[in-house]
Amino acid sequence: MLLAEFLPSRPNRLWNLSRQMGLGHAVGPLPWEEKEPWEYVPLLHMKRRFEDAGLKLEVIESMPPSNHIKLGTPGRDEEIETFKRFVENMGAVGIPVLCYNFMAQFNWFRTSTTTPSRGGALVSSYDHSLMKDAPLTEAGVVSEERLWDNLKYFLEKIVPVAEKAKVRLALHPDDPPISPIRGVSRILRSADALQRAIDLVPSEYSGITLCQGTLATAGEHIPAVIRRFAAQNKLFFVHFRDVRGSADRFEETFHDDGKTDMLEAMRTYYEVGFDGPARPDHVPTMDGEDNANPGYELLGRLYGVGYIKGLMEAAAGRTRTIS
Repeated sequence: MLLAEFLPSRPNRLWNLSRQMGLGHAVGPLPWEEKEPWEYVPLLHMKRRFEDAGLKLEVIESMPPSNHIKLGTPGRDEEIETFKRFVENMGAVGIPVLCYNFMAQFNWFRTSTTTPSRGGALVSSYDHSLMKDAPLTEAGVVSEERLWDNLKYFLEKIVPVAEKAKVRLALHPDDPPISPIRGVSRILRSADALQRAIDLVPSEYSGITLCQGTLATAGEHIPAVIRRFAAQNKLFFVHFRDVRGSADRFEETFHDDGKTDMLEAMRTYYEVGFDGPARPDHVPTMDGEDNANPGYELLGRLYGVGYIKGLMEAAAGRTRTIS
C-alpha cells in the first residue's frame, strides 16, 4: 500500500509534515489557481513541485466542471471534450490515477459539520430526516435512470481516452449512499452499483475508489468488498476512514472508533496484494482547531496517518527494532 495524504497544489506546512511522517506519496487536486488547471503545463508544474519536495503524485482527486455531463444537459459534450484533454494530459505528465465521482448538483454532503465526538472533537454527520422537507435544486427531480444513461454516455467517451493515456479511472461511490437528496438521485450507493458502473464500458483502466466510510455506511462488509474488486484488478485507490451508523443517519469517527474492524481491513489489503495508493479521509477536528475545513483539519490527519502506519506494520507482521 502506498500511504499518501491529500495535499494542496502548492507547498504548505502539511507538505512538510507529510514528509516528516515518512510519507512519500501524495494525492492532489487540480491546480485551481491556474486559469485552465487541466492543461498540460499546470499539471506538469504541479507534479514537479511534488517531486521536488520528495513526494510522488499518485492521484488527482478533482475534476473539471462536469455537472452538465452528469445531468445530460446542454453543454455536456463541451465538458466531455475538456475532460478528455484532462485525462490525456494526466497521461502525458505521468499521473496514473484519477479519482472521479458521478454525484450531480453537489458532491459529498452532510447535515452537520459540528457533531461532538470523542473528547469533544468535531465530526461531520448526516441525518436524512432533516432533508425530507428540503427544497429541490434548480435541476428539479433527477431520476436514477437518467443518471445511469448519462454515466454510460460519459464512460463510452472517456474510457477509450483513458486506455490510450494509461490513466486509471477510479470511480468514487455516492456519499451519503442514500437516494434521492433534494430530488437528485444517487446511483452509486453500494458495491453492486459500483460493479454495474464499471461493467457499463469494461476496461482494465476503469475501476473504483474504495471509500471505506461510504461503503460501511451503506452496510457493506469492507473486507468482502476489498476481495471482490481486488480479484478483478479494479481496486485503484482507497479512502481509509470509518463511520458509525447507517445510510439514513450516521457520523464520521476517529479511525479507531467506528464500526469497521480496521485491522481486518488492512490485513485484507495485504492478503490481496494491494499495492496502490491509499489515504486517510474525513478526520475529526481536534482541540485548538477552528473547523474552517471540516474533515480536513491538521491534527486528525496526523493521528490518522500514525494509526494507519501502525495497522500496516501489524498486517505485514513486522516489528520495529530501535537500536
